[in-house]
Amino acid sequence: MSLEYTLRLADDALILGHRLSEWCGHGPILEQDIALTNTSLDHLGRARSLFQYAAEQFNNLPENEKKTAVTSVAIQNLVNTGNTLDEDDMAFLRDGWDFRNVLLVEQPNNDWAYTVARALYYDAFAFYFFSALQNSKETTLAAIAEKSLKEVTYHLRWSSEWVVRLGDGTEESRERMQTALNELWSFTGELFNMSDAEKEAALSGIGVDLASLQPKWMERIASVLQEATLEVPKGTWMQEGGKHGRHTEHLGYILAEMQFMQRTYPGMEW
Repeated sequence: MSLEYTLRLADDALILGHRLSEWCGHGPILEQDIALTNTSLDHLGRARSLFQYAAEQFNNLPENEKKTAVTSVAIQNLVNTGNTLDEDDMAFLRDGWDFRNVLLVEQPNNDWAYTVARALYYDAFAFYFFSALQNSKETTLAAIAEKSLKEVTYHLRWSSEWVVRLGDGTEESRERMQTALNELWSFTGELFNMSDAEKEAALSGIGVDLASLQPKWMERIASVLQEATLEVPKGTWMQEGGKHGRHTEHLGYILAEMQFMQRTYPGMEW
């Protein structure tokens, strides 16, 4: 379960980092193009640290457990030939059903407002999550959390300022920002719904009790939206499935693009 928990965190970082990287060269102004590209690199750097740790955890599993921990064919081929896995294998050779990221992070960028809304929802969650994960009994996760919190603090300030800027801006920017917030609201509930791996990690002192974070998250979101003269979306029905390997069609397109090189030229190195 500890491996699945690590992969959960790694997958969120990888997929969101990839999504944000799609803005590179396409930002509305040069300053924000660079800012969002650097944010993407923060997520990818976190993903790399977590995938390194996940590969170490996988390689230390008994042989019989390796058969079920990650079921993607490419991974199992490596296992069957006696190879050990590394961070690249974890990122580029797992199939969609082995990914455990929340559905929110795989949603398309659409326009600037959608990107900002997704960022606010996730950044607010990540701020409280990594604040708590610093106390993990697993020293590697605690160290990653401590580093990540410094980055996430900036991410949350950036996304909050942009929500306020658009919400309290022109009539059109306000309408677009509210629409984006409304459209993505149904993906926020999954952030706090705990999988079996997350429940076990929380009980053992390795992970975080996500339910305890939701009131703080809600308070922060409400505060930002009030300043932005926007309304908190009212929907109560929430999407779910990503934590259990059931994803939207968007993840397939992300993986097809992101994993192409490694799968076409197996074992390639720079």
